[in-house]
Amino acid sequence: MLEKAFKDHIPLDVIQDAMGIMGPWHIVIAIALSLVKFPVAWHQLSIVFLAPPTNFSCISPESSTNESMVMKCYVNVDNGTMEKCNKFRYDRRIFRESIITEWDLVCDREQLANVVQSCTMFGVLLGNFLFSSVADRIGRKKPLMIAIALQSVTGVISSYAVWFELFLFFKFLSAIATGGTMLISFVLLMEIVGIEWRSAMSILFHVPFIIGHLTTPLVSYLTHTWHKFQLAISIPAICLLSYYWIIPESPRWLLATGKPAEAEIILLKAARRNKIPLENVNRAIDSHESQKLSRRIDKTNYNVTHLFRTPNMRFKSICIFINWFFCGICFFGLAQYMGHIDGNIFINVTISAVVELPGTIVVLCLISRVSRLKILMGANLLTGLSLLLIVIINNPNVTLYLASLGIAGTAISFPTIYLYSSEIFPTVVRNNGVGVGSVCARLGSMIAPYIATLGKIQFWLPPVIFGLGQLIGACLCLLLPETMNCELPETIEDGENFRKQASVQSTSSEHNNT
Repeated sequence: MLEKAFKDHIPLDVIQDAMGIMGPWHIVIAIALSLVKFPVAWHQLSIVFLAPPTNFSCISPESSTNESMVMKCYVNVDNGTMEKCNKFRYDRRIFRESIITEWDLVCDREQLANVVQSCTMFGVLLGNFLFSSVADRIGRKKPLMIAIALQSVTGVISSYAVWFELFLFFKFLSAIATGGTMLISFVLLMEIVGIEWRSAMSILFHVPFIIGHLTTPLVSYLTHTWHKFQLAISIPAICLLSYYWIIPESPRWLLATGKPAEAEIILLKAARRNKIPLENVNRAIDSHESQKLSRRIDKTNYNVTHLFRTPNMRFKSICIFINWFFCGICFFGLAQYMGHIDGNIFINVTISAVVELPGTIVVLCLISRVSRLKILMGANLLTGLSLLLIVIINNPNVTLYLASLGIAGTAISFPTIYLYSSEIFPTVVRNNGVGVGSVCARLGSMIAPYIATLGKIQFWLPPVIFGLGQLIGACLCLLLPETMNCELPETIEDGENFRKQASVQSTSSEHNNT
């Protein structure tokens, strides 16, 4: 994907030659790192079963009339006035205890359940920022271990919280750690596999997240209470602390920060495991030392503002970030919306998780054959149109299948927009571009729970909002240039001229064909 960048920076090529493109050493690390995605899925999507839709009735004060008090927050009392309910009875046939029944998150406290999910997503966003900065300074492995430990400890503590505010605080800390684990594990994986495998691995890396999503309803079904559920999704991460002995530091980071001796030890181990000639390791170390002295260094301090300083770059950036935003809203919003659809909540959520897998397989099969924009546009249209059909048909059974189809579309959109962003932004601001895109997705996921619960006001509001957002994203794809099989932009000037150059090349090709 970044072939030209790696050709321009020779050390990256020789490092890959030293540890191989994909071998037994890579496979063990890739599998281990992918397991991090299980708790990532559990913690990000746990709100569906921590705060499931719950029927309630008012038991205090008592009503002076014979009217049904189910799902009502005010009652008629003896003097004919309306008083606010202060004590409730809950339907506990499916869930014996949830955070709704624990802290009376109904009536005027109803939105506090959405606050939990918004805080979780904000924590993930903050974790991405904090741990990305730490990982660039002290390496990948140590921050990963810190994040795993923090995720486990805070997750377990939150399951024993006796106050809502305390639960929210530790849930937020756990989310920060979750943001760190998901970011560092992905970066570390991308730094050890060869260029030929990066697109495929970036997609396959998402499969454990889907499996984690799929097992969430099973864990909830077996636990029945939010305490046990939260405990069950937090304890397994403790096993990941064994990564201290399994996962190595990134050789690329070690060489980039002037630690060739430590990098050599890791590269030698990788070479032996993958049956790579040991002289390749010596060549990588020697080449790095010599190239470090002669390499031209661009001393410009590139930052996020460079994405918007030139008109063409600014326009493309805005279109891409809007797509990220709507992908975040739709995926996490639909995941929660599935819990509010009529029917068995466990079956509904399971179906929504199952349909993600075909979407991932579709991306994996098409990503090297079909243009990125066609895949992204098709996925957005699939999601948008299927959700709008919910409003037209308005049938509970059909709603379940159409919403599931929408989730399948977002499962295609997310990895595609991630790959496209890493190709469209110039090398000098690529991390900034993908980072801002991820921030936009997190902002969308913070808003998503409020949209998902709008169905209590009007049933058509959530699917219409989600659907229109994806259709807007599809339309914006028409205004963006394709990146498949293109020489990737390196400088801001390259990024500014990227679309123009593509247009000129296309015109020239058509002229030659005629």
